[in-house]
Amino acid sequence: MDMKGTLSAEKVPFTKEKSILNDIAQETKDKPGYGNLTEEELMEKVETILLERIKNGDKKAYFQLGLFYYEQDMFEKARTYFERSKDFDYQSLYMLSCMLYDGIGGEADEKCAIEYLKKIAHSDSRQTQHIKRAAQFNVGRAFFEGYGVGRQSDEEAERYWLMAADDGNPKASILAQTILGMYYSRADTQDLKKAFFWHSEACGNGSIESQGCLGIMYEFGIGVKQDMDSAYVCLKEASDRGNVYAMGNLVGHYYRRKLYTKAADLASRVAQFHDVPLLSNETGCLPGYISKGIALGCFYYARCLHEGHGVKKEPADAQKYYSKSYQYDPDVCARLQNITQHGVI
Repeated sequence: MDMKGTLSAEKVPFTKEKSILNDIAQETKDKPGYGNLTEEELMEKVETILLERIKNGDKKAYFQLGLFYYEQDMFEKARTYFERSKDFDYQSLYMLSCMLYDGIGGEADEKCAIEYLKKIAHSDSRQTQHIKRAAQFNVGRAFFEGYGVGRQSDEEAERYWLMAADDGNPKASILAQTILGMYYSRADTQDLKKAFFWHSEACGNGSIESQGCLGIMYEFGIGVKQDMDSAYVCLKEASDRGNVYAMGNLVGHYYRRKLYTKAADLASRVAQFHDVPLLSNETGCLPGYISKGIALGCFYYARCLHEGHGVKKEPADAQKYYSKSYQYDPDVCARLQNITQHGVI
């Protein structure tokens, strides 16, 4: 699968700062007379407190206020405070770079964004330890997509992703580990042993996407000896965690084994998905793979309805889901139709 145009910036949770913002909000609510504040009024009070801290010389409050605005989708204001504090706060520099790269809260400036990200990616400051790997991932993303770096380079993308992945370190960029697994699965850069290694590392570190990919590798013997038990475990666990691509492949797993009731039940649920961006945001999975998962679910559900496998035979409904499968991924639909015509499924 072509990964270009599908990668999002790695998000840093900034748990400590969000906890501080929550504490400020809670302390405000606990003050006498403030208990009946509306959510909007409470946010105004938090904003006022942070502005007062900045006025009194608290440099950390710049980033906290920027993050507060960002979380409220007030992106122009967020960008303003990240800009004002970028020279003394690496976290502000990181958030500003991501906003500049994606054009959030103002004009995009990929070149400037990459300059800032490289400053973080190659820094030895202790202040960058929790954002350094994410910055390295994002520089790799820029080289892969060819924005802000002069020229597109798979080699440079790979180099930065390897830095970010840090040999599978669970404290490194798990997203980089997953993307390396996908990178080494591409036709142009294929090395299936490396793909299996990186998906295994990422899965062990909690990646829902790599868990699904491992299930598929085990299912079809890609880069590893075929192992149906391991395939099922990976696909089932990834599905339970919300991986739509894993769900679609789990449907296929059931169908090929003539477990039609299970196949039809799961396929009917997958076939109801439609909001790919929302699903991507909720699960962290790539939109392209989510679309493929929906296409798989729709096709197998159509097949069940067409043949009366696990559900009542409904030819008209079957055609509707064949069409939806084609809508979400024509290649998946065409491939499965070809397999069907040859009597494999």
